Amino acid sequence: MTAHTHTEGEANTSAAGATRRASMAHAPTRELLERDSRAFLHQSLSTPCLDAIAHAEGIWIENLAGRRYMDFHGNSVHHIGYAHPRLKAALRAQMDELCFAPRRFTCETSVALAETLGRLAPGRLDKVLFTTGGSDAIEVALKLARAATGRFKTLSFWDAFHGAGFGAASVGGEATFRSGIAGPLLPGAEHVAPWAAHRCPYGTHSLADSARACAATISYVLEREGDVAAFIAEPMRASPLVAAPGFWKEVRAACDRHGTLLIFDEIPTGLGKTGRFFACEHEGVVPDILVLGKALGGAMLPIAAVVARHDLDVAGDYAIGHYTHEKNPLCARAALTTLAILREEGLAERAAELGAQARTRLETLAERVPWVGDIRGRGLMLGVEIVAGCSDDAPDPARAERILYRCLDEGLSFKISSGNVLTLSPPLVIARADLDRALAIFEAAVLAG
Repeated sequence: MTAHTHTEGEANTSAAGATRRASMAHAPTRELLERDSRAFLHQSLSTPCLDAIAHAEGIWIENLAGRRYMDFHGNSVHHIGYAHPRLKAALRAQMDELCFAPRRFTCETSVALAETLGRLAPGRLDKVLFTTGGSDAIEVALKLARAATGRFKTLSFWDAFHGAGFGAASVGGEATFRSGIAGPLLPGAEHVAPWAAHRCPYGTHSLADSARACAATISYVLEREGDVAAFIAEPMRASPLVAAPGFWKEVRAACDRHGTLLIFDEIPTGLGKTGRFFACEHEGVVPDILVLGKALGGAMLPIAAVVARHDLDVAGDYAIGHYTHEKNPLCARAALTTLAILREEGLAERAAELGAQARTRLETLAERVPWVGDIRGRGLMLGVEIVAGCSDDAPDPARAERILYRCLDEGLSFKISSGNVLTLSPPLVIARADLDRALAIFEAAVLAG
């Protein structure tokens, strides 16, 4: 089990080191971790692993030693929980019917999925292409924007993550995914500082002021460059951070003024997680291209989707995707069934309801604890900022990490975003009692500091 998105070298810190030592004390786990280290290329964020997972079901993951954790991370794939019985049954039936479709042939399952996404997506987003992962889907969106506009430049936020491919890393702004590679990334990938609730890079301190300054900067850059193909961003950042009201409408208007396409990356935040089926619905803004992934495969199979405006179907003479599994019926069945579960079980509405209750509880905690700063997010993707406290809002990553490992000791796994934001993102199927139990564990760990 990779318990959370840990920073490079984190396994050497005292808390993470203690967790890894406990795993290494269990002989079968130690052996598997050593085999993992020998077999895989090493990279930041996933090497070394902290533990080894043996079973996953519902909201739970279980390691080789039989230790269970409520998984409030899940790499954002587990909206319907792990091993959903309806999805398992659907995949068994699909394997008996049709297990693969070469790209030059179509199949009912893939067409049905494309049609379903076209109906669900806002506005006139009804032209679809599938890939095997979100990073690849971002690449497709960038290629489509170039083909449609005849331009090659992009604008995006520093500190954002859009994937690990060369194009995705170029428009992304996380140092981890941009460093260590010899030579330049894609040319024309321009960046601006993102909006922020605190310590605003534009010199203001309120979210509204920061958002206005950020929107004005985006408009200014689009005007001065004059030939930007696309602005790409998450409508709600997975940090998780929500923009001030009206921000995205200003950005949408700026893109329209300058002939720039708006691409929304909803890979981690879409499909009900924020309390709406699509995160952009909160903003009343429809992008030109919407990118989905992660949870689309139901925590079983890898699939991502690019959903574009109807009139952007202009790249028929180019190979903008051309993936071997472009119309894989198993992946498509996983996505179709996941979409059906999300809609028929009302999981977006459930995320809104449970998320509101959880947020109220976290805000009450913040009133009691000086080192809890901003409570952020929407639905069942919530963040708790850990700061120095006593009127000092400087980030406190060391305290954030101590809290994380206290929670792990009590059977609750989540991730740390931006170094000091404890990010709680449970499956949308979580029982109210389990959510209350998890929040009690979290509260105790935060109070202990």
